[in-house]
Amino acid sequence: MMKISVKTNRYIQLLFAAACISVNSVQAQSSRPQTEEDFYYIKTIPIPEEVKLEVGGIAVLNDGSIAVSTRRGEIWSIENAYMTSGQPRFSRFASGMHETLGLAYYNGAFYTTQRGELTKVIDVDGDGRADRYESVYRFDISGNYHEYAYGPLFDRDGNMYVTLNVAWIGYGESLGKWHGWLLKINKDGKMEPIAAGLRSPAGFTINSAGDVFYAENQGDWVGSGRVTHLEKGDFAGNAGSLNWTSEPESPLKLTKKQLATVDNGAPMHEAAKTIKELKVPAVWFPQTLMGISTSDILEDTTHGAFGPFEGQYFVGDQGHSKIMRMTLEKVKGEYQGACFPFREGFASGLLRLRWGIDGSIFAGMTSRGWASTGREDYALQRLVWSGKMPFEMKNIVARPDGFEITFTKPVDREVAKNAMNYSVSGFTYHYHHQYGSEIIQQEACNLKGIVVANNNMSVRLVVDNLREGFIHEVKLNGIVAGDGSNLVHNTGYYTLNHLPDGEPLTLTEEQKVAVHHHAMPEAAAATTAAAASATKKTTAPAAKMAKRQLTMPKDWKQPDQVISLGTKPGLKFDVTSLQMKAGSKIKLIFNNNDDMTHNVVFVAPGSAKEVGDAAFNMGLTGAQLSYIPGSVKVLNHTNLLQPGASETIYFIAPDKPGDYTLLCTYPGHAMIMQVPVQVVK
Repeated sequence: MMKISVKTNRYIQLLFAAACISVNSVQAQSSRPQTEEDFYYIKTIPIPEEVKLEVGGIAVLNDGSIAVSTRRGEIWSIENAYMTSGQPRFSRFASGMHETLGLAYYNGAFYTTQRGELTKVIDVDGDGRADRYESVYRFDISGNYHEYAYGPLFDRDGNMYVTLNVAWIGYGESLGKWHGWLLKINKDGKMEPIAAGLRSPAGFTINSAGDVFYAENQGDWVGSGRVTHLEKGDFAGNAGSLNWTSEPESPLKLTKKQLATVDNGAPMHEAAKTIKELKVPAVWFPQTLMGISTSDILEDTTHGAFGPFEGQYFVGDQGHSKIMRMTLEKVKGEYQGACFPFREGFASGLLRLRWGIDGSIFAGMTSRGWASTGREDYALQRLVWSGKMPFEMKNIVARPDGFEITFTKPVDREVAKNAMNYSVSGFTYHYHHQYGSEIIQQEACNLKGIVVANNNMSVRLVVDNLREGFIHEVKLNGIVAGDGSNLVHNTGYYTLNHLPDGEPLTLTEEQKVAVHHHAMPEAAAATTAAAASATKKTTAPAAKMAKRQLTMPKDWKQPDQVISLGTKPGLKFDVTSLQMKAGSKIKLIFNNNDDMTHNVVFVAPGSAKEVGDAAFNMGLTGAQLSYIPGSVKVLNHTNLLQPGASETIYFIAPDKPGDYTLLCTYPGHAMIMQVPVQVVK
């Protein structure tokens, strides 16, 4: 019998222990719910300290290098950006321009939009540095900070498309000619205005069919983020651009006076029945439920190199530092479709998306002045598919009597037959000159039938109370794949502009569902009720003051301290810290002088993240309740205020000294927009 030494025996024990740890780790990993990062990896491209890469545009070259334009007016060339052989190598190709927010490479030259012109940038002598800057077309500008310019994108014929922001003067206004428009510019510099009504069109694309889509941000005349198909003569909704419809080149003659006739808060699809030029979105991206500031649009043309989403679209969000997914179909000749969450966790605010030659996505980011949940000032990252198949709702398409959901893997058939695993509800937004909109006309849709396909790859939902022109939330709770995989994302939002023609399904008895509404879960109902109570306007003093007290209590002669609070660009309050005396009488005046909606919420020590997360997760009820969660850690608050609005509240400072926080709990703002408050004896 072979004898094993003590040393060898100890080595075997260590190997066995390591093997057990490895097996346990694999088992733990396989038993936990699968998440985004299991399927799509974010890889950071290190940026030299001296390079301020506030990404405005990205161009991918066939030799494997990429070029990046920046908000600082530079173009950088980056070799080995895929990091296959060490670190990437940066060299400055061009400089001295003004805020280059788009970049394309075409026929041996770069084209970029500056604040005031579309510029062709050429390396004449081939030394890797720009020698000549040619003005292709000059934009009219007023000097307003908000007159951003984006593009160009080239169509099949070599024409260039650019989009121009409106100015901001308390509302969106076109001070410089053609701002708020999609413009087409040929190689000789001749400009043709295509479509009006754009507010902040930072992202747009020309798809493989040659159609133009642009992404819009919430603002005046824009209830929520959205993606719209633009054709010549379309009006996308924002009034500022109508200053130029009397010009002979304008393809539409709509006036502000005509638009004012529908400025009544009715939904946009209702306004479009009167204003024939008004183009409703192909896909709405519900505010805070999906993102808060839609940016670039990227069609998947990778033939499967990026996963199972060929022909679909990826849409960035600057404020939430994430990528969302969008699907489109044509119904009665017009685009409509769905959006889904996809991948969170990017380092800064996503502005540009471009395909790498390997089928990964280059994501270019910046947050200066715009702020984002990603805390870096700027970043360049790649999103890479792991090769593993996620279990997702691959698509939602409209049917004459409901929706059909397809999956990336076969669904568990018995689970898919259970009606309690589905909920569908419809809602929309106001169309008006005010900034943004709360969710309106929300109603649950009754589920009448469920038909699971023979191959288990799709489920047909027969639904009552579908409304054309409305967004429909389709939520799947408890659905799993045949192999036990969980859904990575269980919610999609379908914009139902038209119900398709066709015969409704004839359901068997087994396929029919007893009509039901999904009741709000008890915990959510309690939170909603508490929040609703907290946000009620209180005008009379009580034994215990309300969290939102709008008049000074009668037993106060005057407040002990008056705090005036405003905002600064970049999701900031205009003070960096505050102090108040324990038990003192406080009058807080909040002036929202920003161009976004904000609230002010005073919270208990150490609870800012918890309260911010609770507000983020309030779902469809959040806007109605000013994103004030029903938490005991919320001490006092204002309502959610529109740009230019103000509110005054009164409260008693906490008796207990400590480090408290004032923050804005609008989703995406809470992590950044905070003021430490020291309560002292």
